[in-house]
Amino acid sequence: MENRVAVTVFSCVPLSDMTTMGRIGGRALEIKRRSISWIKAARGDFDAFPEPARVEALRALAVAAEGRMADNVKPLKGFGGGVMEIVLRQRGDAFRVVYAVQIGDDLWVVHAFHKKSKHGIGTPKHEIDLVHDRLKRLKEMLR
Repeated sequence: MENRVAVTVFSCVPLSDMTTMGRIGGRALEIKRRSISWIKAARGDFDAFPEPARVEALRALAVAAEGRMADNVKPLKGFGGGVMEIVLRQRGDAFRVVYAVQIGDDLWVVHAFHKKSKHGIGTPKHEIDLVHDRLKRLKEMLR
């Protein structure tokens, strides 16, 4: 378990400020996408996920970057609004990606972890504490 959290930012631009044009019912539709930025430690943990879980999470992040919410996303309890958890299941294992939508202009991925709850279905306290610490440091850094 980490006692101190250093926030190192890794910005990922593939889904950045792009505008997608499409048509719905004969009308032009413009979708503005937010940039997706990563805390470096979260990206490193995410890269260790199995590929199918990474693909599913990236799809959910792309949906969030367009201002919508994927079916496998829920608000993370204890954070009020704006902090979301992507729920991933892969061959009997559970993985989570936590992102924040109310920090600056970007969508920020602050944590990714292999869920190994020792007490029922709840998220382990040390994972929640780590999200709190990273969000606090990220907000300070972006001031």
